[in-house]
Amino acid sequence: MAHPTSQPAQGEKPKRSNLLRYIAMVILALIIIVGIAVIIVWLVVKPEKLEYSVENAAIHNFNLTDANHLYANFDFTVRSYNPNSRVSIYYDSVEVSVRYEDQTLATNAVQPFFQSHKNVTRLHVGLTAQTVALYESVPKDLKLEKSSGDIELDVLVRARIRFKVGSWKSKHRVLRVFCSPVLVHFSKAKSFERVPCEVEL
Repeated sequence: MAHPTSQPAQGEKPKRSNLLRYIAMVILALIIIVGIAVIIVWLVVKPEKLEYSVENAAIHNFNLTDANHLYANFDFTVRSYNPNSRVSIYYDSVEVSVRYEDQTLATNAVQPFFQSHKNVTRLHVGLTAQTVALYESVPKDLKLEKSSGDIELDVLVRARIRFKVGSWKSKHRVLRVFCSPVLVHFSKAKSFERVPCEVEL
Protein backbone atom coordinates (compact mmCIF):
# COMPACT_ATOMS: atom_id res chain seq x y z
CA MET A 1 0.00 0.00 0.00
CA ALA A 2 1.53 3.27 -1.08
CA HIS A 3 2.01 5.97 1.54
CA PRO A 4 1.11 9.52 0.59
CA THR A 5 4.11 11.90 0.44
CA SER A 6 3.88 15.52 1.49
CA GLN A 7 4.88 18.18 -1.05
CA PRO A 8 5.78 21.83 -0.30
CA ALA A 9 3.14 24.29 -1.16
CA GLN A 10 3.94 25.74 -4.56
CA GLY A 11 2.77 29.17 -3.54
CA GLU A 12 5.43 29.71 -0.84
CA LYS A 13 8.40 30.59 -3.13
CA PRO A 14 6.49 33.06 -5.32
CA LYS A 15 5.12 34.75 -2.20
CA ARG A 16 8.62 35.10 -0.72
CA SER A 17 10.12 36.41 -3.95
CA ASN A 18 7.25 38.87 -4.33
CA LEU A 19 7.85 40.14 -0.79
CA LEU A 20 11.58 40.63 -1.41
CA ARG A 21 10.84 42.40 -4.69
CA TYR A 22 8.36 44.67 -2.91
CA ILE A 23 10.89 45.55 -0.15
CA ALA A 24 13.59 46.27 -2.75
CA MET A 25 11.22 48.53 -4.68
CA VAL A 26 10.27 50.43 -1.51
CA ILE A 27 13.94 50.96 -0.55
CA LEU A 28 14.79 52.11 -4.10
CA ALA A 29 11.82 54.48 -4.12
CA LEU A 30 12.92 55.99 -0.79
CA ILE A 31 16.47 56.49 -2.07
CA ILE A 32 15.16 58.20 -5.22
CA ILE A 33 12.78 60.43 -3.19
CA VAL A 34 15.55 61.49 -0.79
CA GLY A 35 17.92 62.15 -3.70
CA ILE A 36 15.33 64.27 -5.52
CA ALA A 37 14.57 66.18 -2.30
CA VAL A 38 18.26 66.98 -1.79
CA ILE A 39 18.60 68.16 -5.40
CA ILE A 40 15.48 70.34 -5.12
CA VAL A 41 16.71 71.89 -1.86
CA TRP A 42 20.14 72.53 -3.40
CA LEU A 43 18.58 74.18 -6.49
CA VAL A 44 16.27 76.33 -4.35
CA VAL A 45 19.15 77.37 -2.11
CA LYS A 46 21.41 78.14 -5.12
CA PRO A 47 24.76 78.03 -3.27
CA GLU A 48 27.29 80.64 -4.30
CA LYS A 49 31.06 80.22 -4.27
CA LEU A 50 32.85 81.22 -1.06
CA GLU A 51 35.13 84.24 -1.30
CA TYR A 52 38.57 84.57 0.29
CA SER A 53 41.24 87.25 0.31
CA VAL A 54 44.33 88.28 2.28
CA GLU A 55 43.68 91.72 3.79
CA ASN A 56 46.95 92.24 5.63
CA ALA A 57 50.37 90.62 5.96
CA ALA A 58 53.51 91.34 7.94
CA ILE A 59 56.83 89.68 8.69
CA HIS A 60 58.92 90.09 11.86
CA ASN A 61 62.19 88.82 13.29
CA PHE A 62 63.42 87.68 9.90
CA ASN A 63 66.79 85.94 10.16
CA LEU A 64 68.48 83.75 7.55
CA THR A 65 71.57 82.05 8.96
CA ASP A 66 74.78 81.11 7.13
CA ALA A 67 73.63 77.48 7.34
CA ASN A 68 70.52 78.42 5.33
CA HIS A 69 68.10 78.06 8.22
CA LEU A 70 65.21 80.52 8.43
CA TYR A 71 63.75 82.15 11.52
CA ALA A 72 60.73 84.42 10.98
CA ASN A 73 57.28 85.34 12.28
CA PHE A 74 54.47 85.84 9.78
CA ASP A 75 51.14 87.55 10.51
CA PHE A 76 48.23 87.34 8.10
CA THR A 77 44.64 88.55 8.13
CA VAL A 78 42.53 86.27 5.92
CA ARG A 79 39.02 87.44 5.05
CA SER A 80 36.38 84.75 4.57
CA TYR A 81 33.02 85.75 3.08
CA ASN A 82 29.96 83.50 2.81
CA PRO A 83 27.73 85.17 0.16
CA ASN A 84 24.90 82.65 0.52
CA SER A 85 21.59 83.78 1.98
CA ARG A 86 20.46 80.31 3.18
CA VAL A 87 23.67 78.30 3.59
CA SER A 88 25.78 78.35 6.77
CA ILE A 89 29.12 76.62 7.16
CA TYR A 90 30.83 74.63 9.91
CA TYR A 91 34.61 74.92 9.76
CA ASP A 92 35.57 71.83 11.76
CA SER A 93 39.32 72.13 11.14
CA VAL A 94 41.37 74.88 9.50
CA GLU A 95 45.07 74.88 8.65
CA VAL A 96 46.98 77.84 7.21
CA SER A 97 50.40 77.54 5.57
CA VAL A 98 52.87 80.02 4.10
CA ARG A 99 55.12 78.99 1.23
CA TYR A 100 57.97 80.44 -0.75
CA GLU A 101 58.84 78.91 -4.13
CA ASP A 102 56.90 75.72 -3.31
CA GLN A 103 58.71 75.25 0.00
CA THR A 104 56.56 75.39 3.14
CA LEU A 105 58.01 77.84 5.67
CA ALA A 106 55.40 77.60 8.45
CA THR A 107 52.02 76.07 9.25
CA ASN A 108 49.48 76.77 11.97
CA ALA A 109 45.98 75.63 12.89
CA VAL A 110 43.04 77.99 13.35
CA GLN A 111 40.28 77.44 15.90
CA PRO A 112 37.15 75.78 14.41
CA PHE A 113 34.31 78.23 13.83
CA PHE A 114 30.78 78.53 12.48
CA GLN A 115 30.03 80.98 9.68
CA SER A 116 26.41 81.99 9.18
CA HIS A 117 24.96 83.18 5.88
CA LYS A 118 26.00 86.57 4.47
CA ASN A 119 28.79 86.63 7.07
CA VAL A 120 32.34 88.00 6.93
CA THR A 121 34.87 86.29 9.21
CA ARG A 122 38.43 87.50 9.57
CA LEU A 123 41.10 85.00 10.56
CA HIS A 124 44.12 86.55 12.27
CA VAL A 125 46.83 83.97 11.81
CA GLY A 126 50.33 83.95 13.26
CA LEU A 127 52.87 81.50 11.84
CA THR A 128 56.41 80.90 13.04
CA ALA A 129 59.31 79.58 10.96
CA GLN A 130 61.86 78.15 13.36
CA THR A 131 65.08 76.55 12.13
CA VAL A 132 63.52 75.80 8.74
CA ALA A 133 66.13 74.30 6.43
CA LEU A 134 66.01 75.92 2.99
CA TYR A 135 67.03 74.12 -0.18
CA GLU A 136 68.33 74.81 -3.68
CA SER A 137 68.02 78.46 -4.72
CA VAL A 138 65.55 79.44 -1.96
CA PRO A 139 68.12 81.01 0.44
CA LYS A 140 69.70 83.09 -2.34
CA ASP A 141 66.32 84.28 -3.66
CA LEU A 142 65.11 85.15 -0.16
CA LYS A 143 68.21 87.28 0.47
CA LEU A 144 67.73 89.11 -2.82
CA GLU A 145 64.05 89.83 -2.13
CA LYS A 146 64.77 90.96 1.42
CA SER A 147 67.37 93.42 0.13
CA SER A 148 64.67 94.86 -2.18
CA GLY A 149 62.36 95.41 0.82
CA ASP A 150 59.58 93.05 -0.26
CA ILE A 151 59.00 89.32 -0.40
CA GLU A 152 56.43 87.37 -2.43
CA LEU A 153 54.77 84.54 -0.53
CA ASP A 154 51.93 82.06 -1.07
CA VAL A 155 49.26 81.62 1.58
CA LEU A 156 47.27 78.39 1.59
CA VAL A 157 44.18 77.47 3.61
CA ARG A 158 42.93 73.90 3.94
CA ALA A 159 39.73 73.22 5.85
CA ARG A 160 37.22 70.44 6.52
CA ILE A 161 33.79 71.99 6.25
CA ARG A 162 30.10 71.06 6.41
CA PHE A 163 27.19 72.97 4.90
CA LYS A 164 24.03 73.67 6.91
CA VAL A 165 20.69 74.44 5.28
CA GLY A 166 17.90 74.68 7.84
CA SER A 167 18.29 71.57 9.99
CA TRP A 168 20.06 69.61 7.23
CA LYS A 169 23.83 69.21 7.42
CA SER A 170 26.06 67.89 4.67
CA LYS A 171 28.93 65.45 4.97
CA HIS A 172 32.47 66.75 5.32
CA ARG A 173 34.08 68.34 2.29
CA VAL A 174 37.61 69.67 1.82
CA LEU A 175 38.01 73.37 1.09
CA ARG A 176 41.28 74.56 -0.46
CA VAL A 177 42.19 78.23 -0.76
CA PHE A 178 45.26 79.49 -2.64
CA CYS A 179 46.38 83.12 -2.31
CA SER A 180 49.29 84.23 -4.51
CA PRO A 181 51.35 86.27 -4.80
CA VAL A 182 51.09 87.89 -1.38
CA LEU A 183 53.57 90.77 -1.41
CA VAL A 184 54.82 91.36 2.13
CA HIS A 185 56.74 94.56 2.94
CA PHE A 186 59.58 94.65 5.44
CA SER A 187 58.97 98.37 5.83
CA LYS A 188 55.86 99.44 7.78
CA ALA A 189 55.74 102.62 5.71
CA LYS A 190 54.42 100.71 2.70
CA SER A 191 50.72 99.89 2.62
CA PHE A 192 49.56 96.35 1.96
CA GLU A 193 47.45 95.64 -1.12
CA ARG A 194 44.59 93.17 -0.72
CA VAL A 195 45.12 89.83 -2.52
CA PRO A 196 42.12 87.83 -3.84
CA CYS A 197 42.35 84.04 -3.50
CA GLU A 198 41.33 81.04 -5.58
CA VAL A 199 38.83 78.73 -3.89
CA GLU A 200 38.46 75.01 -4.67
CA LEU A 201 35.76 72.84 -3.19
